[in-house]
Amino acid sequence: MIDPDEPLDIQLARQAKIIDALMRRANRQHEVGSSAYGAFQSAIALQGQIWAKTRDLERTTDELRHARDDTLRMRKNLADALAAMDGGVALFTAGRLEVCNDIFQALLPDISERLQPGLEIDACFAAMADSLYLVTVEGSFDTALAQARRGRVGASVVSLVIELVGDRWYQINLQRTSAENMVLLLTEITTIVRRNRSEKESLIDRQADYLQAVFENMTSGVCTFSPEGEVMMYNQQFRQLLGLPYTMLQQGSDLHRMLDFVAQHALITEAENFDIGYWLERLERQGRLRRRVRHATGRMLDLHAHRLPDGGVLLELKDVTLETRATVMLENRVAERTTELTHANAQLRQQFAEMARVEEELRVAKERAEAAVSSKTRFLAAASHDLLQPINAAKLLIATLKDSAAESRFAPMIERLDGSFASIEQLLHSLLDISRLDSTDRALTPSDVCLGTLMRSVWEDQTPVAQRKGVQLDVVPSMVFVRSDPVYLLRSIQNLVVNALQYTPEGGRVLVGCRRKGGAVELQVWDTGIGISRKDQKRIFEEFARADNVPLGSGVGLGLSIVDRTCRHLGHKVRVRSKPGIGSVFSVEMEAAAGRRMEPQERCDTAPAKVETEAEMDHLIVVIENDPDVLFALTGKLEQWGASVFAARSAAEALTHVRDMGMAPDIVLADYQLDDGETGDRAIAAVRAECGVRVPAIMITADRSNALLRRGAREGFSVLTKPVQLSRLRPLIEWKVRWQAPEEGTAR
Repeated sequence: MIDPDEPLDIQLARQAKIIDALMRRANRQHEVGSSAYGAFQSAIALQGQIWAKTRDLERTTDELRHARDDTLRMRKNLADALAAMDGGVALFTAGRLEVCNDIFQALLPDISERLQPGLEIDACFAAMADSLYLVTVEGSFDTALAQARRGRVGASVVSLVIELVGDRWYQINLQRTSAENMVLLLTEITTIVRRNRSEKESLIDRQADYLQAVFENMTSGVCTFSPEGEVMMYNQQFRQLLGLPYTMLQQGSDLHRMLDFVAQHALITEAENFDIGYWLERLERQGRLRRRVRHATGRMLDLHAHRLPDGGVLLELKDVTLETRATVMLENRVAERTTELTHANAQLRQQFAEMARVEEELRVAKERAEAAVSSKTRFLAAASHDLLQPINAAKLLIATLKDSAAESRFAPMIERLDGSFASIEQLLHSLLDISRLDSTDRALTPSDVCLGTLMRSVWEDQTPVAQRKGVQLDVVPSMVFVRSDPVYLLRSIQNLVVNALQYTPEGGRVLVGCRRKGGAVELQVWDTGIGISRKDQKRIFEEFARADNVPLGSGVGLGLSIVDRTCRHLGHKVRVRSKPGIGSVFSVEMEAAAGRRMEPQERCDTAPAKVETEAEMDHLIVVIENDPDVLFALTGKLEQWGASVFAARSAAEALTHVRDMGMAPDIVLADYQLDDGETGDRAIAAVRAECGVRVPAIMITADRSNALLRRGAREGFSVLTKPVQLSRLRPLIEWKVRWQAPEEGTAR
């Protein structure tokens, strides 16, 4: 019933009420008790309770008395502590003045009577702001009070600085000590303010002396004027540069008077031509003025005038005589140089016109040369088919004659005739290759090329030559892919191998292989031939150049030139290492094809390694060739091998033979360029369409373009170039007939 947290006087009052209520209850029970014993027993119990409450009341009264003594003692100690402080202190509880010391109360005598306990803090600050003893306040009482109220308990102190009469200065600090309490401290800072003021004045004096020293030692002349136009400060350089008397620049002298003196005595030549008033008006309008003037003594002066923030004027004079003279001298030199350059420009224009005329003549000559080269190239390209046709026919006839007269007395003569035609063929191929490489419209098309296919082809072509000469020709298989032009790379490898066989004596060896070099592949051709001296190694790649130790009749020296040109066009690197009497190593470094790995088991060609060709060729072969000599020679050779040949000069004639047979031939051999615009690929397609099956086919042509090779791979026919190598033709026929037999329903 009694809350121990309530004040002691309230607890005592409640206990007295409780005791009084118990007494009244006991009296009522005594009056209406049913028996004397019950009344006596109730009285005893009630008396015990009264004694217990009385003891509690006495103990509480003692505690209240001690608490009041402690409170009085604490208030006295707080008052003594506040009185002992050097500054003024005021404690506000719940926004009202609780206690303050004498210093705070006596700070502003005209409001001291109002500073009584219970005064609201807003009224306290309002009274301080209205005090007659307050001179200035750095800040605002209201703002500081609002900031202190918003701050957290124990947060940073909000400070104000006030000035009182008599040059006294105090700092007011406000801080929240609890949710409802705030402390206000007054600290006198008069000594600190006066000392800072004295130090500031001393510093200003020292800075003024320093600035005056700097002012006097400036190379420029400087003079300042007040907003009223009176001289405030100047240095001697200004007076000397302008040539003014001492009396003209005394303290308080007028700017207009000085300018009038300058104009009257013609100290500045421009002052006679320009109105001084105009200068002043422009300075007033723009805030600055800049002029380069000439002094009466001949010196050139830069005049700068600026408006100061207070409305005054700053004049600066700088002697630029040397600079002006240098400028004039430079302008004269520039003028002279300009004249020289103008003359040189005229000469250059004449030379340019002459060069333009010469360049035009060179351009015309270049166009004529290119036209001649193009004409030559077109002629050779057009004539290549006609040139290769008789050679192809002659080689076929010689091969047939060679087999027929193998045991006769004409065999050596036929052998020499075969060698002569081989030399003619090699020379013709070299001339055609050089013509194509020198053509302005040449089109080398690099692609992913398998070196294994090219090396195998060269080995198959040159093995008979090596066997006849008694030289061992070996090729190390390598299925690596490179980026190159397959046709011209094949010719380059063939030329290197032919060159090695030609200059390797009987019993020697030629080795062809590849090596990896990082991201590149180096094809190497080794031989044990006569070797090349160091001085000849630099010129053997030129046209018609041969080493000194080469015997006469060993060729015209075009093979290595073709290799060098081809590799330069394709971006390959050609190298040679050689020692006379030991042998040579020719190498071609090429870029490896990205994403293609060297795998020994990978095949780059679909042809088998070797096809047995000793048995008679029991095949039905359709030959389509528009040249009668080539058709006769090829037919005779195929029939000599045992084949049944149906010779045709056009696609229509070939279709007639197919219809007469009533069955599909085993294979079709067709020339690419036929009469009346017909082509071999169309003739092959017509035969296949007539038979209804994909008949194996071989294209025999003088066209060496990559486009025809790609078309053959796409349409399913092989390509052999003229003059055809019989050592490759027969195995290819056997392989295509055996392994690419026609299937019904696959005609194209």
